[in-house]
Amino acid sequence: MHEQINENGWVWVYVQDPGKEERYVGQQYAADNVAFIPAFIDKEAALKCYGRMALEKDRKYEAQAVHYDDLLKEASAGGFMIFLLDEEGQILDKIKP
Repeated sequence: MHEQINENGWVWVYVQDPGKEERYVGQQYAADNVAFIPAFIDKEAALKCYGRMALEKDRKYEAQAVHYDDLLKEASAGGFMIFLLDEEGQILDKIKP
């Protein structure tokens, strides 16, 4: 497990269209042309960073806790990296599943 993630293994991500055809919110990192899923150590950081993300209008988004191992599997299957971000959207680490 990543050293910045708590011993329980939970991180916070945004989910698009929760309860319907929900999926993790992905973003594009222009500097490296990389698709990534933004993940946060705690809910407060996720909520503070919400306005900094590129999101589609007329969609519903919700911060949800997900187990880090499950996120790794989903990111790998979808060809995404995971970026651990702080509350200001600064990259703490880039994780390739």
